[in-house]
Amino acid sequence: MTEACFDEMQISLDWDTDPEEYRRDRLRYERRQQRRLARLRREKQKRMLAVLLLACLLGAIVVLRVVAVRFDGKVAEESTLQSQEIAATNQPDGTGIAEIAKKITEAAGISVTEVEKIGERIAEEPEIEEMQSEEATVEAETAVYRFAQTEDTAYIDSADVISSYAILVDESTDNIIASKGAKERIMPASMTKVLTVLVAAEQIPEEKLDDTFEMTLEITDYAYVNDCSSVGFLDGEAVSVRDLFYGTAMQSGGDAALGLACYVAGSQEAFVELMNQKLEALGIADSTHFTNCVGLYDEAHYSTVYDMAVIMKAAVQNDFCREVMSKHIYTTKPTTQHPEGIEISNWFLRKIEDKDTGGEVLCAKTGFIVQSKNCAVSYEMSAKGTPYLCVTAGSNSSWRCIYDHVEIYNRYIPSE
Repeated sequence: MTEACFDEMQISLDWDTDPEEYRRDRLRYERRQQRRLARLRREKQKRMLAVLLLACLLGAIVVLRVVAVRFDGKVAEESTLQSQEIAATNQPDGTGIAEIAKKITEAAGISVTEVEKIGERIAEEPEIEEMQSEEATVEAETAVYRFAQTEDTAYIDSADVISSYAILVDESTDNIIASKGAKERIMPASMTKVLTVLVAAEQIPEEKLDDTFEMTLEITDYAYVNDCSSVGFLDGEAVSVRDLFYGTAMQSGGDAALGLACYVAGSQEAFVELMNQKLEALGIADSTHFTNCVGLYDEAHYSTVYDMAVIMKAAVQNDFCREVMSKHIYTTKPTTQHPEGIEISNWFLRKIEDKDTGGEVLCAKTGFIVQSKNCAVSYEMSAKGTPYLCVTAGSNSSWRCIYDHVEIYNRYIPSE
């Protein structure tokens, strides 16, 4: 090994193993999560206080009504004003309840204005139970995956791995088995569509998958002008949402991906905002940022193979994402423009299925632009049932990209 090669390897190892950087990343993520959960808890406490105050008001009204009924004579006369105040609570202007509220809240040291504002928010926003559910959902949806370097992590120096950047992760333990330039910036190309599919899957309920979306000339032209891979959907074609998912994941169709984005968010710009919010939730927004849902080149559209492994892990945890990324061949539903449907396939899975990788590659997504060369992310289940994530970038051909994954799985997965 030349001195230059050794220096390059050492730099990459130092980058991947820097414990201080890992600690800072983790602390930043934890602070973001603490702020989000603290905000939800404050909202919940305000709602609970509002409900308590309104319950007190109702209790006061009931007590005053009982007093008015049970006492007569002088007591009844003295309570006439109170009764009038109670009756006023049924009037449209709500002046009676405001007076009672004033007396009760003054005793509690809280202004009526604050109570009224909280009451208005209760009428407009979800119930407390829904807020609790939302808090639980935030905690579930913002699960972050951190891959750890260990003393057994290998540097990928095989001459049979052409890719400039690579990572292999034991998905069951989140330990990095082997890596090379794992946190160096790359252009992710169509690997971007893993996040496109994941974000869309989280936004669309299962019962909406058979809805249809009408393709537009703007969408089909976008794919054509930007020289994107395409499923072949046409202007005015009513395509099922399910077919948009498969077309995005399997055929890497720019038309399908943009159609999916427009169905979910109304525009690609709005959908990309959701994508970057997901990156924030995954804790990788500092090193990954997307400007489009297709994977077109943009200086502000970047990632790392480490981060792509994080995204892929999140995707395979989603049942529907895993389903669409594991399909080898699929035929879209018949339409007026395509009466027999369109047959599409996952090229990577079909080409690697007869290669010996020590297990079975279950999911995959490829990508290519000039700036990134050939790249791919795959998910394999070993013969012993251990799941692995592999990401590569910078290979010189689509075939070499496949063989890089074969080599990495074979050479670096520990004997089981």
